Parts: sequence; structure tokens; C-alpha cells
Amino acid sequence: MAVVKRGPYAKGTAKREEILSVALEVVAAKGCRKASNREIAERVGLTQAGLMHHFASREELYQEVLRARDIRDHEMFFAPDPTIEGFLAVIAHNAEVPGLVRLYVEFSAEASIPEHPAHAFFLERYAWLRDGLSGVILRAQDAGVIGPAVDVSAAVDLIVAAADGLQLQWLNDHTVDMVARLRRLWDGLVAVSHAA
Repeated sequence: MAVVKRGPYAKGTAKREEILSVALEVVAAKGCRKASNREIAERVGLTQAGLMHHFASREELYQEVLRARDIRDHEMFFAPDPTIEGFLAVIAHNAEVPGLVRLYVEFSAEASIPEHPAHAFFLERYAWLRDGLSGVILRAQDAGVIGPAVDVSAAVDLIVAAADGLQLQWLNDHTVDMVARLRRLWDGLVAVSHAA
């Protein structure tokens, strides 16, 4: 039998989830620089001080927005299809949420500084992403799509680097087709993997 949480802890958790949901919408539409704590707070019925009661800082709020985005995208696009097509579906969706792409690009660059509050989050995120993409390649090998002549770790690093770099290019020029370019990279890896 499931235990139903009641009381202030459950209410606090529910409010935090509501804040993250609204923050996802606001940042997706406006970007992190134009999204204001005031708007997010007002949309969830809080003051700005009330909003920050749930998050220690703006950095923590943005970190949790990115975590919520990753969970949502994983469940919607990748988990049902843990292949390169599922990964490309996430990238295609990114083109519909430029504010979140900008948040990711800017925040991940800032978090490369070891003292940044989100540094550990991004280290964990990259490990999680590499693990997921390693699974994509290993499943493709099991299916005979990718041959044995591929260094899985190096291939994953190339895909991650290309995806991050293409998102930055796309922010500057929306004619950049992130999915098409990543698909060409994948096709190249497939071709090279059978050469020996």
C-alpha cells in the first residue's frame, strides 16, 4: 500500500515542483536572462522571498530547472526509444525551447569553474549523458548497426561535444540543423565502425 505524504513537508515538495514547472515554461519562452524571479513567484502565488525559501539561490533554481528538463526530456523522448533516434528526438525538441537551450549553454559554461555552485551537477550530468549514449552505441553494436571497430568512449565524447557545440551555433544561427548534423556524425561513426 502506498504511503501518502501529508503535512508541511508534502506541501513544500508540491510547491517546489510547481515552481520548477512554471520556471521551465518561463525560461523556455524567455530565456534565463529575461526570466524574472518576480514573474515565476507571481505565477505560483508567492513573493520573491517565498520563492527563494524553496531554492537557496538563483543558481540552485536554474540547476533544478535543468534537472527537471533532463528528466522530462528523458521520459518523453529517450526512455521510450533508447537509440540514436531517441537522442535526436531530444535535440529536435531543443529547437522548440530556445530559452532552455540558452540556459544550458550559458550555465554549463559558468559551471566549468570548479567553485561554481552547479559544478558538481554538470559533472554528474555529463557522466549520466555519457552512460546513456554508451548504451545507445552498445545496443547498436548488438543489433549489428555499428561494427566492432569503434571506441565507444571516444564516440560518446564526439557526440556530446558535437551536440553541445551545435546548440551554441544554433543559438547564434537558427538555420543550423542540429539534428541533421548529428545524424551525419552518427552515419560517419557507423561507416568507420565497419572498416577494419
